[in-house]
Amino acid sequence: MSFHETRFPAALSFGSLGGPERRTEIVTLANGAEERNSPWAHSRRRYDAGIGLRSLDDLEDLVAFFEARRGQLHGFRWKDWGDYKSCKPSAEYADTDQLLGIGDEVRKVFQLVKRYGSGGAVYDRPISKPVAGFVKVAVSGVPVFEGTDYTLDTTTGLLSFTHPPDVGTEVTAGFEFDVPVRFDTDRVETSVASFRAGDAPNVPVIEVRV
Repeated sequence: MSFHETRFPAALSFGSLGGPERRTEIVTLANGAEERNSPWAHSRRRYDAGIGLRSLDDLEDLVAFFEARRGQLHGFRWKDWGDYKSCKPSAEYADTDQLLGIGDEVRKVFQLVKRYGSGGAVYDRPISKPVAGFVKVAVSGVPVFEGTDYTLDTTTGLLSFTHPPDVGTEVTAGFEFDVPVRFDTDRVETSVASFRAGDAPNVPVIEVRV
């Protein structure tokens, strides 16, 4: 899959509509009971890139970005303003926000993840597009540093230690991240008259697996 490591203009994604989608297969039995199964291990997010447009200049920026991606052909980064940190949106991310794993003196590579939990159930979301310069890492609460103690691949979210963490140590991280997406249409339709009247174009965007 072709992916461009460039972010959709954050000012245009601000105010956009969207969120996670799940796929659930439901079979209703003869007695009325249900059997439910999900073929997806991870959710998939959808957004509308047209809602955040506020001016004709914004529209021009959207069209330029759309053309540079060749419509649906190339993926890109998207900032989900409602969920772009390892912590709550109102908080400042810290190096102890998310547990990535436990050291065993063998494992060197850890995937960035964000955990969602409620009522005792949890979901670990792999984070593949961290934002460069906005990642902090700690081992058992002690900060470690990129370039000296570890390297980070911002195209995959894989964190590689120079030396494997000691047995029993907690590897944690805090970060900001983007969502890997593509346009879910090969066409953008609008008119100057309708846009001035407040009718923004519908430009669907969908998360992709990378």
